[in-house]
Amino acid sequence: MLSGLASVTRPIAAIALVAAASAPAREPAAAPVAQAAPARPWADAALPPAARAEMLLAAMTFEEKLALVYTWFPPMAKDPAAPADLIPSAGHQPAIPRLGIPALRETDASLGVANQVEQRKGDVATALPSGLALAASFDPRLAYESGAMIGGEARAKRFNVMLAGGVNLTRDPWGGRNFEYLGEDPLLAGLIAGESIRGIQSNHIVSTIKHFALNAQETGRMIMDARIDEAAFRESDLLAFRIAIEKGRPGSVMCAYNKVGGDYACENDWLLNRVLKGDWGYRGWVMSDWGAVHSTVRAARNGLDQQSGGELDTHPFFRADLRKSIENGELPQARLDDMVRRILFGAFSAGVMDAPVVDTPQPIDYAKNAEVAQRAAEAGIVLLKNERGVLPLAKSARRIVLIGGHADVGVLSGGGSSQVRSVGGVPIEIPLTGGPAASFVRTTWHASSPLNAIRALAPKAQITFVDGSDPAAAAVAARGADVAIVVATQWTTEAEDPEGIALSGNQDALIAAVAAANPRTAVVLTTGGPVLMPWIDRVPAVLAAWYPGQRGGEAIARVLFGEVNPSGRLPITFPAASSQAPRPAVPGMEQVLADPKRGEDTRGLKPFEVQYREGSDVGYRWYARQGHKPLFAFGHGLSYTRFDYSRLRIEGGDRLAVSFEIANRGKRAGADVPQLYVAPQGGARPLRLAGFERVTLQPGERRRVTLIAEPRIVADYDVALPGYRVAPGSYRVSIARDAGQPVLTGTAELRERRLAP
Repeated sequence: MLSGLASVTRPIAAIALVAAASAPAREPAAAPVAQAAPARPWADAALPPAARAEMLLAAMTFEEKLALVYTWFPPMAKDPAAPADLIPSAGHQPAIPRLGIPALRETDASLGVANQVEQRKGDVATALPSGLALAASFDPRLAYESGAMIGGEARAKRFNVMLAGGVNLTRDPWGGRNFEYLGEDPLLAGLIAGESIRGIQSNHIVSTIKHFALNAQETGRMIMDARIDEAAFRESDLLAFRIAIEKGRPGSVMCAYNKVGGDYACENDWLLNRVLKGDWGYRGWVMSDWGAVHSTVRAARNGLDQQSGGELDTHPFFRADLRKSIENGELPQARLDDMVRRILFGAFSAGVMDAPVVDTPQPIDYAKNAEVAQRAAEAGIVLLKNERGVLPLAKSARRIVLIGGHADVGVLSGGGSSQVRSVGGVPIEIPLTGGPAASFVRTTWHASSPLNAIRALAPKAQITFVDGSDPAAAAVAARGADVAIVVATQWTTEAEDPEGIALSGNQDALIAAVAAANPRTAVVLTTGGPVLMPWIDRVPAVLAAWYPGQRGGEAIARVLFGEVNPSGRLPITFPAASSQAPRPAVPGMEQVLADPKRGEDTRGLKPFEVQYREGSDVGYRWYARQGHKPLFAFGHGLSYTRFDYSRLRIEGGDRLAVSFEIANRGKRAGADVPQLYVAPQGGARPLRLAGFERVTLQPGERRRVTLIAEPRIVADYDVALPGYRVAPGSYRVSIARDAGQPVLTGTAELRERRLAP
């Protein structure tokens, strides 16, 4: 059990430092140079990144090495030693001109170039829809394109490190940061994150992957201790990280705030040395999250390579203290060399050293980039319910009433380090009055008005907006309209978890009143994750639009009117009741509610443990294991056309290959996402998503699709090997519309297969 991690990991501690220091030796060193070398031999881009890093490391002084393992937090960098060329951003590592090492300028985050509280006055950026929306597309190609777009903007704004790549699995439907991440399934999250990272780094800048690991809640995130069995950990959260690292090859890994098995993630020998650098052979660098460092020698020895945004920690651990620990022999010089080597490797491998950013901001084609954001929003919108042909809306409609959600001016965005001040401005910005997020978070809307977008698509209709503050007045306005559209909101943010997943305020009453007044009511959810729907039986049409980004209004309108055929699929289960979730209440929330300051300083909370009793059965696997019927299953999503599956063919042996035909039986072009689920024939292990493909078909078109199961999903992790093991025998196979709706089923006989940890 990782809940007793000390017994598992302590024997590793003695060898971890050696493993970390020796990892780069896996790649052969560059051949000796017979003739006189140029002044900077590491500048030769034809050489492998590891060889170049080794050459540059050998040329560095002790002082220069120390300069690379600490980054400044510009808004708070008041020390006279701080670099003179700081720009307001997340972090800054100073340049070393003598060696041609550029400054590393870091920016948040996965949804665009962030400027949360407008530190850089007037600086805007393209805002992607939330991570859950991107995951709902089930489209790795779109993830790459989105990543390439925001990475290009980061580079144009003089940044060469993006603090992106959030891949923490959604273990609880109420998580405050769920919207940033990519859902509850390790295969889906890993593939989408990997392609997003690859897209970002195509701009010759570094992307991180974060937050390593088991950073599943915001309440008490600085002091909570995540506990899980090692095999379950390897089959879930760690597998998502591993798949994303294999696909994206990020230059850096950002460790998390929380503890894992009793040790802080940023000084966790088992996580950083044994798993990441040892088992996975990761050669880039581990940077801390901002404010996540607690020691000098312990953190460095246990795998942390760089203290990030040091001003947010209680102490600059990797400055004078690190120097002293090396000078007095408490920490070997070899460990400092390894820390620097990894930073250099990450920079070389991403192309930062060969294509340094220019000193002045570059022009950005915001109009073109907005199209990428809109396509992402459209692909991620999920049609949850559609009865009686309410959607798509007819352009011949004479009277439409739009209600709630500030839909007259824009669409809601999530809060925290990922918050982007988007092109077009902020029509609504509400400062927080307290709580741990207040210093860097505002509740904001992007200036993409669903009202204006609907008017553009239905110019002859009478379209009325009602703010929804009075359910009775909204019902009166909705009565007699051709359709009533209610936009419901649920705001969530980094640093805080909501108390539950019910819609806030009077929104449930509003929806119920409108639905009672007009049987053609459609609800559009702009939320950070699942919400409860006590009104679901009375509403014929529901869309999940997530936080749809800076073109969200246009995307919502185009889906409502059928300009876009909805194709999103849920990357996260919507429970029918909070009691269905593994943790119906937020662990630690009772302390926050009892605190008069509402937990403004979460470091002051009493540390607590969270036992992840669901283990590797995250999300839909948990619901299946418990026999719960959720409101909407993982993978669920409807279309304005109809897809059929047929002619299943299964091939077993050393690998599982499943082929079938998919046909569009409707009158509209559309995209479908057939999903491959696998489980052993015997036993109680739930079905797991082992493959998927997004398929676009014209009316009447038929195509044969082959899905190859990811073997580590089919396997169980065996700590005794150690590694993944596909047990020989019979396996249940299904091609399904969602996790609870198999269409084609069969069995496969597989031979034993073992895979590295």
